[in-house]
Amino acid sequence: MAANYDVLIIGSGAAGGMAAWVLARAGARCLMLDAGPLMDYDKQRVMKAVCDLPYRGFGRPGRFPHITQASEFDANLWADEKQNPYTYEPQDPYYWVRIRAVGGRTLRWGRASWRLSDYEFKCGDHDGFGDNWPLSYADVAPYYDRVEPMFHVTGRNEGLPQLPDGKLIPDNSRDPQSVQRFIDACTRKGIPTTKSRRAMGTLASSANLLLPQALDSGNLTLTPNAVVREITVDPGTGLADGALFVDRRSRREYHARASIVVLGASTLESTRILLNSKSRLHPNGLGNSSGVLGHYLFDQFYVKNVVVAVVPEARGGKGSRGLMGGGGYIPRFRNLKSKEKNFLRGYACDFGGGFTPAAKYFPLYGGELLRELEDVADAGFSLTTMGESLPRFEHQVRIHPDLKDEWGMPALHITQKYTDNEYKMAKDSMETAAQLCQDARFQVIATHAQMAPPGESIHELGTCRMGSNPKTSVLNRWNQSHDVKNLFVVDGGSFVSGGVQNPTLTILALSMRAGEYIVARRRAGEL
Repeated sequence: MAANYDVLIIGSGAAGGMAAWVLARAGARCLMLDAGPLMDYDKQRVMKAVCDLPYRGFGRPGRFPHITQASEFDANLWADEKQNPYTYEPQDPYYWVRIRAVGGRTLRWGRASWRLSDYEFKCGDHDGFGDNWPLSYADVAPYYDRVEPMFHVTGRNEGLPQLPDGKLIPDNSRDPQSVQRFIDACTRKGIPTTKSRRAMGTLASSANLLLPQALDSGNLTLTPNAVVREITVDPGTGLADGALFVDRRSRREYHARASIVVLGASTLESTRILLNSKSRLHPNGLGNSSGVLGHYLFDQFYVKNVVVAVVPEARGGKGSRGLMGGGGYIPRFRNLKSKEKNFLRGYACDFGGGFTPAAKYFPLYGGELLRELEDVADAGFSLTTMGESLPRFEHQVRIHPDLKDEWGMPALHITQKYTDNEYKMAKDSMETAAQLCQDARFQVIATHAQMAPPGESIHELGTCRMGSNPKTSVLNRWNQSHDVKNLFVVDGGSFVSGGVQNPTLTILALSMRAGEYIVARRRAGEL
């Protein structure tokens, strides 16, 4: 590619989309590369009956062995694991869930939009484990203030230090009786609850809310189907000068040149690109003089349906709208003022009701089972746990010595497993949730503390962490490489800790913050 751009942006999801929104509108000539296609919703989205699908909606066996969210209805969105392989230790599976399409995973995110607090940004000071971020909540709060209105986040401000208030569209909806009973049970035990905070913008995706305005500026060139092989470096200056990429369809190789490179391809993909970007000046991967790149992988663990209950008054078809439906959120409440439990950090729970519990919860068969399911129709109430995983150096990704993807890019080997701290937390969440349901006079029919495999939450974080010390981190407080001043990583790879909150809102805020830093440094002639 002959053109030399001001900024090369890799990835078009929350991180890359926000970077483009800031930089292109500020006048920087930007090129965006995305490994997937640009979706044409009018041509590619159709309605079909299940009976018309070859696999009746379940999808071709073996295509998505680790993507539990995928089905035949949306198979065109998810990254085919045969084309995009990776490995892990056989005894410690990892579920890497990817979308390769313009807009990234914002095309299918759950839109939960929580702020981090200084319990996360200053976690090392609070409980002595791990490292603080090189910034505080006060540094990020102004960007949260701007992102929330852009994405039309709804919810309630409760004045909780562990869940900072936001610029929210107030959710003043009334709670059904069953939900109110559960909230009352929480209140009696001193456990906080609130409404869910959820982005409600038009599809609330990068493809709808960020990229159109960036493109309208006339300063963004979007190139889909561009699979990035590596970031290139000027041998004279040691600075990044662009990226080599392969056209996904033709397999032709190109070199895109730019004065600044911004990586927002998602946590593991950005780190894979950096680890594959080896040169004489960067023999261990680009920006990896510390040796930390690829380490400290973590996410939030999920215990799906940690407790399933039945609201007795809703049996027999009596689950009216005034009694059933609705839901809410329990923010983290453990280990806030002191270490009260035998584990570090804490967990949150989503709760809600108004569904029919699955047949597997009833030890019945035939007509007796059918009668029981009819009786409990719309009478179900359940909770799902989201717990904090501790960042550990030994949880890492590295380049596999032999395995490559369909385009010849060396693949990742991923090492992460849950430890005793997470197991204790999951057990406590199960016991607490069951007691709350009993206190609300619900009939508990199932409990378990089995965490979904690491990665399944789609909240993978770390591996390219920020920090004040270049010897123990990859990025500074502005998401800027310590080693290569014109290289920025703006996705979840930069996280030092993650709390229990869904990370997308924070990724958006940090990318906006980094983008405006780049604009200011360019105007000052420093980039």
